[in-house]
Amino acid sequence: MSEVRSFDRLSDAAAADVLALATAAEQADGVYPLSEDTVFLVRRGGGAQLLAYSDGTLVGYAGGGELVVHPAHRRRGHGTALLAASGAGPLAFWAHGDLPAAAALAEKTGFKRARVLWQMRRSLADFSEESVLPEGVTLRHFRPGHDEQAWLEVNSRAFAHHPEQGRWTLDDLRLREAEPWFDPAGFLLAVDISDKLLGFHWTKVHPPAGDEPALGEIYVLGVDPGGHRRGLGVALSVAGLRHLADAGLTQALLYVDESNTAAVGLYRKLGFEIHQADVNYQRG
Repeated sequence: MSEVRSFDRLSDAAAADVLALATAAEQADGVYPLSEDTVFLVRRGGGAQLLAYSDGTLVGYAGGGELVVHPAHRRRGHGTALLAASGAGPLAFWAHGDLPAAAALAEKTGFKRARVLWQMRRSLADFSEESVLPEGVTLRHFRPGHDEQAWLEVNSRAFAHHPEQGRWTLDDLRLREAEPWFDPAGFLLAVDISDKLLGFHWTKVHPPAGDEPALGEIYVLGVDPGGHRRGLGVALSVAGLRHLADAGLTQALLYVDESNTAAVGLYRKLGFEIHQADVNYQRG
């Protein structure tokens, strides 16, 4: 039996337990079960979170639109209990890695496959492309304390129809600026002669983990639709990948919606192939 408890903010000890549970799931499944946003939620609070316990032991977590059950406690109804505690009516959750267990739970509880997010990868070992910027456009690095508002405005326009990225606030941006991985040198801004922001390529470096080497990521790539310059998206993509390759990274990854055919086409032309899929299941 599950005892499900609701929290708006977790204690440091409870947050550590949730992250340890997520690590155990990653070791069993080969994919980390929580997104960056949900890790922020666990660490800092600010939203509803559900913890499932069995005999006083943490066995499951739901929050930020994600759900995970400890590998040693699966097939005992804990996932179903977490979904039931989330309430009736419309609900959605992400399943990382498109695993059969998640698909089975979704089918059992009335959820339908609604959205797919692809992780794509390519090698940087032989990356030789050089960025060719449109006329009148130059690149510079993001300047913390100076560029936040301009970036948020362009990001909002570039991702106006994206259900997560287009809603970023100043707090969302500053949370990431405070992270150990944040590096302004890898946050490239395309500007015109007046320093107006036209687009950006924010890269991220993931440290080595287990047998996997350090990975460079196209973290966020966007072009202002109101000031689009032909070829700017490609030029920014190549510039960011060039930065990662020059930093010694041998693999690059990115996330893109399966339905975003234009972006998928661009990334395929740049040598990216599908590595894994995350699935969003919805009910109601």
